[in-house]
Amino acid sequence: MKSYRKELWFNTTTRRAYINITQEVNSCLRESGIKEGIALVNAMHITSSVFINDDESGLHRDFEEWLEKLAPHEPHSHQYSHNVGEDNADAHLKRQIMGREAVVAITDGKLDLGTWEQIFYGEFDGMRKKRVLVKIIGQ
Repeated sequence: MKSYRKELWFNTTTRRAYINITQEVNSCLRESGIKEGIALVNAMHITSSVFINDDESGLHRDFEEWLEKLAPHEPHSHQYSHNVGEDNADAHLKRQIMGREAVVAITDGKLDLGTWEQIFYGEFDGMRKKRVLVKIIGQ
């Protein structure tokens, strides 16, 4: 069994963003040389996310509106205990909703993604450097 590890780094210009990282993960898979196994892709920061869904701008706007209703950013005094001296409690909650990682099977050297499925990095408290871990295990 082989193991491969790589960190992808992101620094968004906005507080929130959704970045399709499917091609970067595919590049990692090619570099690994692994043909059968599992790929773990996980956000290494508590205010960002990795998830799988459709790459459709209307859906991304829907995520934005839905998440903002569930965990509004403002006002910062919005009864978040975490926001004493900080302003990112909503980002922690959004990450919890959207998830920490994605696990994808690898078959015949390809990511086993379903129709329309893409891998995304979700940023909820951006404008600083953060990383995503890609760990691929198999043979």
